[in-house]
Amino acid sequence: MLVYELFICLLLWSGLFFLFVGTIGLIRLPDLYTRMHATSKCDTLGAGLILVALMFLVGRPEVFKLLMIGVFIWSINPLITHVIGYMAYLRDGEHLPETFFIDCYDLPYPGKEMSGKEDVHA
Repeated sequence: MLVYELFICLLLWSGLFFLFVGTIGLIRLPDLYTRMHATSKCDTLGAGLILVALMFLVGRPEVFKLLMIGVFIWSINPLITHVIGYMAYLRDGEHLPETFFIDCYDLPYPGKEMSGKEDVHA
């Protein structure tokens, strides 16, 4: 039983570590895009590890509920992060010049007649 409890503690502390690192990244990183990257990756992984630890702790009926919460978090967190980044791009969100940034919405593609942010859904 001691190894089982140590494994659960390891999962919980690992999840808390990733949540803490994501919070530090939110505070310390320079612009919206790098902050968004740090928080989305760390929060998804941290919440996933904590949910796995809780799945080991609770009884059988609650595992399905926790699994559904995990699936929801793992599917909606990247989507929301992409929407935030896209809206920041459309509103001319500032990024630092020394960070790696590719304007993939401004690249030419077949059928694109006008250049600019108003034509992203052509």
